[in-house]
Amino acid sequence: MSEVNNVQNESERRQHERVDMNEEPIDIIWKDIIGTEHQKKITCLDFSRGGVRARCDQEIPLNTEATVVFKAAAPNSQRLNGRILRCIEQACGSFQIALQIAH
Repeated sequence: MSEVNNVQNESERRQHERVDMNEEPIDIIWKDIIGTEHQKKITCLDFSRGGVRARCDQEIPLNTEATVVFKAAAPNSQRLNGRILRCIEQACGSFQIALQIAH
């Protein structure tokens, strides 16, 4: 498949416009398979009505339910619940994750 077709397929999959988040730090909270809760600071890459794309230093298994928190320390923090749709290891050793927001 050509690069042009890949770009077209990618744009066809997008249902919502993405907003560049300028690598804003956000929190992510999830439970592992044995029920232990984890919370980490991660870097938000972009955001849309459908989900969040972020960089994390730890792999999070696919289909894991998770919550992301924007401005966690602020009284007007925003919490979004969803599920890990993608978790891809990058060359630098970090993981790019995609969280699909539950509507």
